[in-house]
Amino acid sequence: MAKTENQPIRFSIIRAKDAPDFAECDMMTQRPLTEVETEGSIAAHEAGMLEGATLRVLFQMPGMSLTHVWFKSGFPLPRHSHDTDCLYYILAGSLRIGTEELGIGDGFFVGAEVPYVYTPGEQGVELLEYRSSNAFDIKLLANNPNWWSKAVGTIAERRPEWDSEKPPSAMN
Repeated sequence: MAKTENQPIRFSIIRAKDAPDFAECDMMTQRPLTEVETEGSIAAHEAGMLEGATLRVLFQMPGMSLTHVWFKSGFPLPRHSHDTDCLYYILAGSLRIGTEELGIGDGFFVGAEVPYVYTPGEQGVELLEYRSSNAFDIKLLANNPNWWSKAVGTIAERRPEWDSEKPPSAMN
């Protein structure tokens, strides 16, 4: 059944093969970066940061979105926050958040405006990311030049392995 402008979605099939890349969906806005964040982000992107992550939007409608995220091993995710609630569910691999190691079937909730960061495990991590919105912001909270320098070093070290790395779900 086709949806018109004024009709809410009442039923929808989700197919991973049809999921657009996150960058194509124009869902996320970003606050202006500090000089340190700008310089660090540029250096990280030039080092190949984008090769360490795949994000696909599986579903979105006003007030809800679902994204499949694959962060490859060692991906340096900066500390950040969003202006909407987020619920994460681990499909494969593992991650460390704070002092906690989480694996398949685990998850975590992050409320709006709560800063967080996590590190993918040795095989990387695949997650489902549920949001209480289909439009949200990201606020990088990585205003430390040492963090960015370390991130660029991690990218340079991990990037050759990222080329051949398979999603952790393919290893199970």
